[in-house]
Amino acid sequence: MMALIQRSPMPGLGLSMGITLTMLSIVVLAPIGALLVQGAGFGLAGLWDTINRPRVWAALSLSFRLSLLAAAFNLFFGILLAWVLVRYRFPGRRLIDAAVDLPFALPTAVAGIALTALYAPNGAFGSLAREIGWKIAYGQWGIFIALVFVGLPFVARTVQPVIEEIDREVEEASATLGASRAYTLRRVIWPMLMPAALTGFALSLARAVGEYGSVIFIAGNIPLKTEIAPLLIVIQLEEFNYNGATAIGLAMLTISFALLLAINLIQIWSRRRIGHV
Repeated sequence: MMALIQRSPMPGLGLSMGITLTMLSIVVLAPIGALLVQGAGFGLAGLWDTINRPRVWAALSLSFRLSLLAAAFNLFFGILLAWVLVRYRFPGRRLIDAAVDLPFALPTAVAGIALTALYAPNGAFGSLAREIGWKIAYGQWGIFIALVFVGLPFVARTVQPVIEEIDREVEEASATLGASRAYTLRRVIWPMLMPAALTGFALSLARAVGEYGSVIFIAGNIPLKTEIAPLLIVIQLEEFNYNGATAIGLAMLTISFALLLAINLIQIWSRRRIGHV
């Protein structure tokens, strides 16, 4: 009896897989590999000597700390925004829905200039904040607002299709069984939203960590205070210190990989938990 040949239901799987892996290697793996090779040529001791400086640690701490805070804020507000857009009908809903995608289309430099004009001490919002002694632009609050602006659509657009698929009957059944709104949200709605929400959180975090254009205009760029890590890399390149830029880039790559790995592990755990339930 001739052995049965198992064929893939997708025609041209081998060709499509080859094209996919080739493009992935060119676009993603090759640049990361080049960065690792450059760092290996510099040596571990040289990398550590470059990174272990107060200015570098301050820039890395500022970038990742504010990126995590901005991603956490976007996680909450993005879910709330997506829920309102899906579950409610009100005048101007389509306009707000379209405005959510504005950070995707708006050049980051334009966004930075606009945010600076609004939150500078003589701006529309900045002047109001100045009257109560609150400085937004040219400080860490300005960086936080810029990171929230560029990262919000990632959460909203990731969870919005999931909210659309949640049947209202599930909530009605939970209420029929005597569950409160808070209990239904925590035990019924959130487990279904959690994988998509974590994906949006990871995307928002990744965008915030590497953001440059919208931040440099509103940050003030003061070393040890409001200087972000991407700006420090650009400064190193302008000074032709390629080894220094490589060292800071590898530090950002390592920290980002650890954070994204942790988020992916939480996603896997949440999916298994939902499957067991």
